Amino acid sequence: MVYMKFPGRRRITAMTLPEVLVALLLLGLFLPSVFAINGVCLRLVSATKESTAALQGVHDRCETLRNLAFTDLTSSSYVQNLMVAPPNASDFCKNATEIVTMSAYPVATGVTQFTRSPNGSVTTNSVAASLGSTLVQVTISTSWSATFGGRTRSEETTTIVSNGTKK
Repeated sequence: MVYMKFPGRRRITAMTLPEVLVALLLLGLFLPSVFAINGVCLRLVSATKESTAALQGVHDRCETLRNLAFTDLTSSSYVQNLMVAPPNASDFCKNATEIVTMSAYPVATGVTQFTRSPNGSVTTNSVAASLGSTLVQVTISTSWSATFGGRTRSEETTTIVSNGTKK
């Protein structure tokens, strides 16, 4: 037996009210969660950018100090005047707290320490009796309040600088 199909006689149906409500509920749960995840990802990207900028600032300051003449490096007034300017031109470095600590190596006879605050003022925390004549250990630390979570974060590096004499 062959049935004939009539193209003009389709049954018109619509979604029922419970189906529409379930779809709206799923959409109402999905969209806010996507926006919340997006917000967390953006804050993590911002935190990563801050960490990278801090690391770059620490390395820039380290290279600046390593390229000084040894007599300038061991002069507390010279280093203090040098630290008035941020390590580089980024906005992050202008708003972070930077601490430079220098001591004779391997046996320290005191520590010279400078702190550069976010407003650009440099404070001399201590001055070593002598930084020696051959090797100086330099530690540079940058700290800031993180965007993500508001915790205090820091980056630090230590290097030993020689005056260039050979033994």
